[in-house]
Amino acid sequence: MLHFTKSLLRGLLGAAALLIACRLSAGPETRLWYGQPAAAWGEALPVGNGHLGAMAFGGVSKERIQFNEDTLWLGAPHDYARQGAAAFLPQIRELIAQGRTPEADKLARETFLGTPVRQKAYQPFGDIRLEFPGHVNPADYRRELDLSTGIASTSYTLEGVRHTRELFASYPDRALVLRLSASKPGSISLAVGINSPHAGSLTRLVTGNTLRLSGRLRDGGLRFEAWLQVLPRGGSTRASSDSLAIEGADEVMLVLVAATSFVNFQDVTGNPAERCRDILGRIPELRFDSLLTRHLADHRALFSRNVLEMAGNTGELPTDERLRRFRKGGGNIDPGLASLFYNYGRYLLIASSRPGSQPANLQGVWNELLDPPWESKWTTNINVEMNYWPAEVGNLSECHLPLFDLIDGLVISGRRTARTMYGATGWVVHHNTDLWRATAPVNNIDGVWPTGGAWLCHHLWEHYQFTGDREFLRRAYPVMQEACMFFLDTLVPDPKSGWLLTSPSFSPELSHAKGSLTAGPTMDIQLIRALFSATLEANEILCGDAGFRERLRRTRAQLPPHLIGRHGQLQEWIEDLDKPNNAHRHMSPLWALYPGNDITPADPAVFAAAKKLLSWRGEGSTGWSYAWRIPLWARAGDGDFAQRQLAQLVAKKTLPNLFDLCGPFQIDGNFGATAGIAEMLLQSHERAADGVRLIRLLPALPAPWREGAVNGLCARDGFVFDLKWKDGVLTSAVLRSKLGLPCTLLLPDGRTLQLKTTPGSLHQVVP
Repeated sequence: MLHFTKSLLRGLLGAAALLIACRLSAGPETRLWYGQPAAAWGEALPVGNGHLGAMAFGGVSKERIQFNEDTLWLGAPHDYARQGAAAFLPQIRELIAQGRTPEADKLARETFLGTPVRQKAYQPFGDIRLEFPGHVNPADYRRELDLSTGIASTSYTLEGVRHTRELFASYPDRALVLRLSASKPGSISLAVGINSPHAGSLTRLVTGNTLRLSGRLRDGGLRFEAWLQVLPRGGSTRASSDSLAIEGADEVMLVLVAATSFVNFQDVTGNPAERCRDILGRIPELRFDSLLTRHLADHRALFSRNVLEMAGNTGELPTDERLRRFRKGGGNIDPGLASLFYNYGRYLLIASSRPGSQPANLQGVWNELLDPPWESKWTTNINVEMNYWPAEVGNLSECHLPLFDLIDGLVISGRRTARTMYGATGWVVHHNTDLWRATAPVNNIDGVWPTGGAWLCHHLWEHYQFTGDREFLRRAYPVMQEACMFFLDTLVPDPKSGWLLTSPSFSPELSHAKGSLTAGPTMDIQLIRALFSATLEANEILCGDAGFRERLRRTRAQLPPHLIGRHGQLQEWIEDLDKPNNAHRHMSPLWALYPGNDITPADPAVFAAAKKLLSWRGEGSTGWSYAWRIPLWARAGDGDFAQRQLAQLVAKKTLPNLFDLCGPFQIDGNFGATAGIAEMLLQSHERAADGVRLIRLLPALPAPWREGAVNGLCARDGFVFDLKWKDGVLTSAVLRSKLGLPCTLLLPDGRTLQLKTTPGSLHQVVP
């Protein structure tokens, strides 16, 4: 039988949810811990506040805290659009239409790539170096990252004294804060230094207790500066020109701030020294308790909203040992590791993407290399979007905002590229961008893919779908409208079918039997159809231009439908060129299954064709390709295979600190897996024929996840859920309606429940 609370139970249920959240936030599935220092960067523990990121190694006699600042990139303001490219566009299109693809590839490579063909790289900033004389052979060593507090700590006992270090990145104060403490007064002695891997950088001591690191990136690039204040309590301090030595202190606090000359992608005239001074000057008081209180209030307000717990965890074991056992067990043990991976993904998004910061790049905000893989950029044909898949469903809408700021910049540069390279209005972005908001095709022929902007607009629409924020929609609609204008100007008719197609384009990241470039790959059409549909709906909500609305409807009707090939598969191209069982890493033609919503069981034939292609793709390979398969299989209703992809990701493509591997470190797999787990527990992408939201509870729960609970999981149309299950059966569901819209719940046992809600109302479902 089903029972529903009245709104008067709101307080009781809210208190119960808070108790669950508090209990979980102190539990083992919100902690990574280790019995030894990090031997390599991929074992160090990350903290971040969006602007700053740091990796703590936890060394005993020597500690390294490597740090980044989100605007430190190579390069300078630059327009990558290739002058004169538009003159070659008709010839490239004609070669593709004639099937002369190798010639089209050659011509595009010579005339239609941006200048230069490579973009710029994200850079490491520097290292805080600490040396502790005599600290050898400690006892009871523990290195830990508490996800619920955002604190990375190191502790050990030496000659009867317990030494503790606590590091966090404060968003309210925009600073890294490190406290060194000991169980016995006068026990802290160390040397403090700061350096940078960039040639010509300089460290000097100023004002008695502040070390200033300054420099300039090569080729006359951005200037940068970091200030490290060293604040001992007790003991004595000796200063040299570029370091400090502290003897016999009771406690030592270090506060680091950093800045560059970057103002925006068109202005690099900032003064990093003045910025550091300003950041420090805005901190109300340089006391650890005060800094910690503000940090905890900020961090917990985000993290505690949504936490996952599953029974059967082995959180009493060090995290690296859990990984070893998980791999040895073939991924079929320790369901709690999946919940830790989920909670860690949310933590990483909080740490690498906050309002006012740059969005999370290929490595979030963490990078130690001068030449990082793929320049650690924002890759728009999957990777940057995957970074933000968990933002809305994981109750972190604020963390989505830096991506929208990036889009605003891309509109400006994308207009130039649209005009220069296509002779079109609107804006376009291809498959990569960097700090300078590059929008032209880069790297190679695979860069000639014009639908990155359409995918980014999907995130604008998703934010509205989850929040119902009309003020935000008024900001987003002009961006979506201009993205549509580009395609209205550039779609070309297929000579055989008359359908409107993109040309030239590429199906990320897979060439077909005839070459690389193509017209109208399935992913493009899915993205454009979704863009047109969302823009139409936004236009109607905001009472926009009816003439533009009608033009969009007519053009949308001329796009190709989903095509089913000779093997019963969803086709990747207009022509039936798919190779059976091609286990490629990229799932391009399945975009409309996830993260899109155009392929659902409501169209059984297309849904079956999508599942056929999904089965051909098989297992993942890179971390992000495993991660994409998780929500795809969840949407297909196969939780066991979705869990298998998660298990393979954790077992094969995860570092000891739980960072994801593409080959090298790449953070998208962490975020994609987090979103995939959420999709196994809750789905809200479908609507009934009357427009009412359909919400599936536990739609793809795998057999190993026998018992668990999740609080604060979000659904579209403003619903927030707390779910519990035992023996694979839903035992409780509590939902809160923010917007007061109706919904239909699809329960795991096949029953449906129609709900009418009011804003702020709570409803409890007890099967």
